[in-house]
Order: sequence, then structure tokens, then C-alpha cells
Amino acid sequence: MPELLDKANPAPLRDRVRSAVFWRSGSQIVAQMITWATTFLVIRLLAPEDYGLIAMAALVVIFLSLMEGYGFASSLIQREKVTRLEIRQVFGLLILINISLATIQFLIAPLAAAYFRQPELVDILRIQTLLYVSTPFLALPFALLSRALEYRKLAIANLIGSIAGAATALIMAVMGNGVWTLVFGPIVMFAVRAMCMTIAARAFFWPSFSFRGATAIIGFGGALTITQFFWFAQSQADIFIAGRIYDAHEVGLYTTALFLTQILVSKFVPPLNDVAFAAYSTMHREKQPIGDAFAKSVGLIMTAVLPCYLGLAITAAPLVESILGQQWLETIPLVSLLALAMPFMTLQILFSPATNAMGRPGIALRVNIAGALIMATGFLIGVQYGIIGLATTWLIGMPILTVVTMALSMPVVGVSIGAMLRAIAPGLGASLAMAIIVVALDSVLPPMEPIIRLGILASSGAATYSGLLLIFARSLVTDMWALIVKRQAAPA
Repeated sequence: MPELLDKANPAPLRDRVRSAVFWRSGSQIVAQMITWATTFLVIRLLAPEDYGLIAMAALVVIFLSLMEGYGFASSLIQREKVTRLEIRQVFGLLILINISLATIQFLIAPLAAAYFRQPELVDILRIQTLLYVSTPFLALPFALLSRALEYRKLAIANLIGSIAGAATALIMAVMGNGVWTLVFGPIVMFAVRAMCMTIAARAFFWPSFSFRGATAIIGFGGALTITQFFWFAQSQADIFIAGRIYDAHEVGLYTTALFLTQILVSKFVPPLNDVAFAAYSTMHREKQPIGDAFAKSVGLIMTAVLPCYLGLAITAAPLVESILGQQWLETIPLVSLLALAMPFMTLQILFSPATNAMGRPGIALRVNIAGALIMATGFLIGVQYGIIGLATTWLIGMPILTVVTMALSMPVVGVSIGAMLRAIAPGLGASLAMAIIVVALDSVLPPMEPIIRLGILASSGAATYSGLLLIFARSLVTDMWALIVKRQAAPA
């Protein structure tokens, strides 16, 4: 396997990257369409309290998952050459780490339940230890396939896993299993995905528990793991603070609003970052500058997501009422606030794949330290003003963190502020114009069913945005069409 991975691929890098983006993002879209359809049905069947309990349990799972070893597996993508022994050593590390994490979670479950004053968390957290069983069989094949930019195989595995998890969740919700629906759905999804990915990558290796000569792998993976600790502090401080003060109902409202507004940044951007990390690593190994490629990818991604975020902010009321149901109406102001913060978060997380691929994980570490300080401080202040205060913290803290990220990362990546502004400007300008037109249209529409209102506003916004881009940024539309639909390169 390593010999095959290190063999030169006859296809040009640009063609391989386009194919990788197509399969990684395309499969994610299909998988998420399946997951969303199920998720929104499940949301209508469950109560906010169920989502509040899962959010509290997720705090423990996410914290321990920072150490589950994906950073060590990522070292196989970044390294110039990989040997069979190094693959076996990474596999051994993954197994030891995840057995330890499962044991720790089983033992500390009562402490977490006592902190949040939710006795149900003991059983939930102990069942969720099954998640760690699949991690070694996910992380290793993912790294091997990513190194070779073999995202078609990853796409099929992800799709099968998503279908299995979605079916499990829907059946359990219909049968009235409550919060356990949210426990077993992910367990089944990751287990099926791990099995499929291991087969696809032919990652049938005996683990090695002798780590002699693995200093570089451990060093790179350790740096990424430390970075993830500060990412945890940045992204989970709100639940840690609010879960102690608010009840499960309020936490459920806040986390569901956050889920709705972070769908793009948490579901679609990470797969693109996976491809970007592999592609930037290849360019770095081949001594190619990545600044221009980075600016272009930022422009394409922001052009795709900006109208979605602004559209979500201005259509929050009909969207929540028609899709989530009456029990979620309290999330409407939260959704509007959080959606306006997500463009900054999206831009901010696009930098770490580039700096990590260049062998500079310390940049992402410094960024996440800054993020932990900025966001945790904001949440401590915002929690005094209820869940609206937590949402407002995102809108204030994320722009500040984005500026810090750009200042630290752009000199390393080799991209200027001017290039970044030119890349983002078309999508931003068209999105703002679209938002103004949609708000004006909404103000003159007569009372009607929320789903009809949402359909009119969404279709009008999509038509307006597309028309503005075709008029003022046709070359950008051509690039997106070539990348996503034709999978061909746009003219240089």
C-alpha cells in the first residue's frame, strides 16, 4: 500500500484536486441531503431537552476525541515518504489511545452527570464509549486514501455510513426512543463507515506497538492534538458554561440554533479542507507556491456560502416555523444572530490546512490559543444575558478572531490582503445586494403559510444572486461551473 501511495500519479495535480473536490464535496452534499431529511424529521419528533442532554454529553466526547489520534494519522498525509512500518506504528498508536479514551469516559461519566446535574448522562456517556472502537479503522484508511487523493472511495464509504446512521436514527425516533435516538445513530454511522473505509483502502495492517523511529510522526501529530485542545476551548466553552447555568431546554434551543447555522461550516467546509490539506501538502512537497491557489479557493468557497448565511439570517422566522416546528420558535432570534457570524468562522478555518501542509502547525496552535481566549471570555460575559447573549458573543468574537488568523497566517501562506479582498468581493457584494432585495420583498408580501413564504423568498434570493454574479462576475461563475459540474479546468 505505501509503495502504491508514493508512486507518481500520471494525472496532473489540478485534475486530481478537481476530482477530489467533486467526490469529497459531492458525496458530502448527497450524504447531508439524506442526513438533513432524517435530522429535521427527528427534530420534529424529539424535544429540546433531548438535544440539550446530547449537547452536554458531546462536551465530554468532543474533549476526549481531541486525543483520539487523527493528528498522528494526518502526519501520513503531510510526510514526503511513508513506509509500511510507519503505517503500522500509527495504527498501534490509534488503538492504544482510543482504548484509553474509552476507559476514561466510562469512569468519569458520573462526574460529568454531577457537574451538569443530569443523572441520565451516566448511561449516555458509557454507551457512547463505543464510538472510540471505530476510530482507528476510520483515521488510518482516511489518511491513506487522502494522501493519494482517492476521494471517490472515501465518498462511497461516507455515503453508506450516512444512510445507515440516518435509517437507525429515524427508526428509533419513530419508535419513541427519545434521546437514545441521538446516541445510537452516530454509533451505527461511524461503525459502518469505518468498515467500508478499511476495505476501500485495503488498510489491513497489523499494529505495531514499538514506536522507535516515530519521533517525527508523534511530533507532528502531537502539535495538531495540542492545537485541537484550544479549538475545543474556543468552540465548546459556551456549552461548558451554559450547561451549568441553564436547564436542558434552554441549552437545547441554543445548540439547535447553532446546528442550523453551522451546517455549511461544519458539514461542507471540513471536507473541502481535507482535500485542500492533501493538495497543499503535495504542492509543498513539490516546492510549488500555494498563495494564488489558496486565494482562489477562498474566493470560490466564500462565493458559495455567503448568500446562504445572509439568506438564513433574513428568513429565520419562516424557515424555523416551517421546518423545525412550533416547539422551536424561540430559536428564531438566535438563528438570525448566529448566521451573521458564520461567514467569519468559515473564512477563519480555511487557513489551517494551508499552514499545516507547509509544516507549520504552530500557526494554527497560536490561532486557536487566541480563539480560546477571545471566545471563552466572550461567553463568560454573554451568559449573563441569557442564550441571546451567547449568540451575540459569536457575532462579536468571530470577526476579531478572523483578523487575528489572517494576520498570523497570510505571511506564511504567501497571500496578500489585496488578493484576499479581490477573491471575496464578488460574492460579498452580490450577497449584500441580494439580502436587501429579499428583505424589501418580505416587507410587502401579504400574510401566508410559512413554507410558502420561505419558498418565495429563497427562490427570489437564489435568482437575484445568480443574476448578479452572471452580470458582474461571470468569470467566477465559469470557474465554479468548471470545477463542480464539468470537473474541467477554467482557462488560465
